[in-house]
Amino acid sequence: MMATQAGAIVEQPREEPHGGVLYVVGTPIGNREDLSPRARRVLEQADVIACEDTRHSARLLQDLSGHGRLISFHRHNRRQRQPQLLELMTAGHSLALISDAGLPGISDPGEELVAAARQAGHGVVCVPGPTAFVTALVGSGLPSGRFVFEGFLPARAGARRQRLRHMAAEPRTVVFHEAPHRLLALLEDLLKLWGDRPLQVARELTKRHEEFVGPTTAMALDHFRERAPRGECCVVVGGCPEPETLPWDGDALATRLQELIRRDGLSPSQAARILAQRSGHSRQRLYALLVQQRCDEEQGAGP
Repeated sequence: MMATQAGAIVEQPREEPHGGVLYVVGTPIGNREDLSPRARRVLEQADVIACEDTRHSARLLQDLSGHGRLISFHRHNRRQRQPQLLELMTAGHSLALISDAGLPGISDPGEELVAAARQAGHGVVCVPGPTAFVTALVGSGLPSGRFVFEGFLPARAGARRQRLRHMAAEPRTVVFHEAPHRLLALLEDLLKLWGDRPLQVARELTKRHEEFVGPTTAMALDHFRERAPRGECCVVVGGCPEPETLPWDGDALATRLQELIRRDGLSPSQAARILAQRSGHSRQRLYALLVQQRCDEEQGAGP
């Protein structure tokens, strides 16, 4: 649009969405009233909308006064679809990216598209909206000033437990996403490897039946053993407390190390790390205790 001001011709900027720009748009995680006016306008006026499931997104967008052409973009077709989406922006089309729920780019392939768009020289604009893990963290009542978001842990039990052992000493609040069919296994691993910490499982966020289940790992585990979990959950776990350094008792500590190795199937190094977190003694000193115990046993078994 052109306008005259004080004898000069001034070009008025076009209201977003602009051509050749990627708009990352947050959509409701449950309650449809959470779609912001700005997000609504961008989705109504964007030329193309990339979404996980075109049928799901069509239902979400049905109340809008029209919307752009829907194109599927998900983890199974992202490598083929990404060049097509970049070409559309190069041709001057405006592109909106949405997920089935929440803000794209978190635990989904939107992260790759944003990076590719920036690398190709396209503008990227984030239209913020609801985000499940932040909503769960704030509603949990656990410390939120400093936290860690881990997304989905590995599906395989061995890899999941290895990751949890690596994070066991993390002092900040930790937030996970988890699928319902793996929630019990995650809670069991957390109780075994991290102990009974403050914990809330958030589900059905912003919906009528929203709930937070806790307030500890053991109590949440008991709850979901009786009531099968449904729908993806956010699991918010209190950070590792500062250990109280126990008096050094070599025999008692060696016994606890052996229990971790034999009962829990940990390696000597892993056992020393876990017990260091629980006792306040250094991992190196505890591992040396295991080495010394092994040497004593070998000498006792000699000729």
